[in-house]
Amino acid sequence: MPTPSLASLPIRRLTLRDLTACADLSEDRGWPREEHKWGLLLAAGKGYGVDDPEGGLVAACVVTEYGPRAQPALAAIGMVLVAARHARRGVGRRLMRYIVSAMGTTPLTLHATPFGRPLYEELGFKVTGRAEMLRGQFAPAGYRPGAVTTRAATGEDLPAIVRLDENVFGADRTHIITRLPAFSDQLRVAEEDGRITGYAAAWPNMETHVVGPLIARDTATAQALLASLAAGTGRPLRTDIDVRHGELLNWAKDHGLASVASNAVMTYGITELPGDWSRRFAPVTVAAT
Repeated sequence: MPTPSLASLPIRRLTLRDLTACADLSEDRGWPREEHKWGLLLAAGKGYGVDDPEGGLVAACVVTEYGPRAQPALAAIGMVLVAARHARRGVGRRLMRYIVSAMGTTPLTLHATPFGRPLYEELGFKVTGRAEMLRGQFAPAGYRPGAVTTRAATGEDLPAIVRLDENVFGADRTHIITRLPAFSDQLRVAEEDGRITGYAAAWPNMETHVVGPLIARDTATAQALLASLAAGTGRPLRTDIDVRHGELLNWAKDHGLASVASNAVMTYGITELPGDWSRRFAPVTVAAT
């Protein structure tokens, strides 16, 4: 039988049963397998993919929606991947057009690599910001947390964390935030007079711990949270910081982290992300904002 053309292969919803195939696709493109992250995204978001008749996936991506289920306030697109053997044959463009159409009037956002940015611009996405990826072994020498107090989060803190997050992010992320205690190795809060002023998680990703989300009242609070997470792990840290937070970026570089990549933050249907960027320092992951 003749092999079906890529254009005729159906796009379907992915589930957690597709986790290994998604990780295989990541590996095929030279990315880490990131099975832990794929698991969160497929559970909390909606995966879409194209099956390869010869086995595995031709392409995949994940959409994570925020806000009311009937009419989301925002949706993040991530993990857009096409198998190397099918690259440059239009399947990525077809999958993205499908997603944009399926989401209707819901505003969209994504983090674009320099390689992927031309496709997204062709589809109508606009660059509205930039995030700098840092990686390295945190060096605490010379840092003093000052008046900022941090501690491990407890189950009783979750309602307050969810409220703070929605206020800062600009949309309800309960389905992500309530998964953080199980997903992350550390979840910490900053506190003043019994009130939570910030929170951050560190979750395992290959040989690193990714710091995200990082929500904080100010730079000093963000520094204290990042330093406290670093104290709880021997692994290198990785995080993606909004470049508008130049003070935190410079501080992190002074304490052992180095810039390894820069991604464009792009939006579709809105001119900027909702919420308060001044308190939003790093996303859960660039694949989900």
